[in-house]
Amino acid sequence: MTDRMLDRERAAVESALARLLPVDAWPERLHRAMAHAVFAGGKRIRPILARLASRAAGSDPDVITEAACGLEFIHTYSLIHDDLPAFDDDVLRRGKPTVHVAFDEATAILAGDALLTEGLLVLARYPCGPDWAARRAEAVALVAEAVSARGMVGGQMEDVEATGQVESREEDPKLRLERIHRAKTGCLLAASVELGAVLAGVSDDVRRKFADFGAGLGLAFQIGDDILDATASAQDLGKSPGKDAEAGKLTYATLYGLDTARRRLADLEEQLIGEAAEIEGPDGDLAAIARFVARRRS
Repeated sequence: MTDRMLDRERAAVESALARLLPVDAWPERLHRAMAHAVFAGGKRIRPILARLASRAAGSDPDVITEAACGLEFIHTYSLIHDDLPAFDDDVLRRGKPTVHVAFDEATAILAGDALLTEGLLVLARYPCGPDWAARRAEAVALVAEAVSARGMVGGQMEDVEATGQVESREEDPKLRLERIHRAKTGCLLAASVELGAVLAGVSDDVRRKFADFGAGLGLAFQIGDDILDATASAQDLGKSPGKDAEAGKLTYATLYGLDTARRRLADLEEQLIGEAAEIEGPDGDLAAIARFVARRRS
């Protein structure tokens, strides 16, 4: 069921992305670089999460698909910048040359800047119509906060600072690691789930349940990434494996070891399935996506 559900959801997202991002617009080189990154593949987890949360909140997910695509633009911007020589200096992303390799470094920086801006613009415009104005404003504030210096960008900064300091005694590295993961990856994933609830117009109490589920899912996703970086092949990952350990990054695999990281991920999976059941009952799509995130192999 999960594979069919993900295929169905991904198809809806891909169709909307194609409508929202013209490849041949001015400036052509910039748009080709943006499209190179966006249409290179990917699981589309963030917009899918928004759609699933919308459905779980009792709303029609098709109404928010364009808004959900704003999340994918913003996520892709972060990948472009992560791959730059100043950061991970990677040559592969989703099995294809990274943007700074396929084009050049300046174009990659601008393509990332443009996708961040485009993502927020899409969130500000969709769903269309005056009846959605208040929810659109809330959606923009939610996502902008998630990727701000207090969220994803702040987590990226601390990730840079922590590189090579796995054995640092200045602060408990376990606390620092969890803070980095919850910010760098978790904030946007949590906002993706919460976005679906916000656009569905749920109460504050219900919204908090979606937000809590999203926060746990974001942590699970990053722990899974840490494990995969240490164990998967370049073909499976679509990017260069082993770079976290090589760079001395603070990860669950480097700090705890693979066995402990896997146990932590299994515990999170059980927690998330329980939280999903409270939101939408047993065996719903949110529980299915939690299992997918915890058990993915690429």
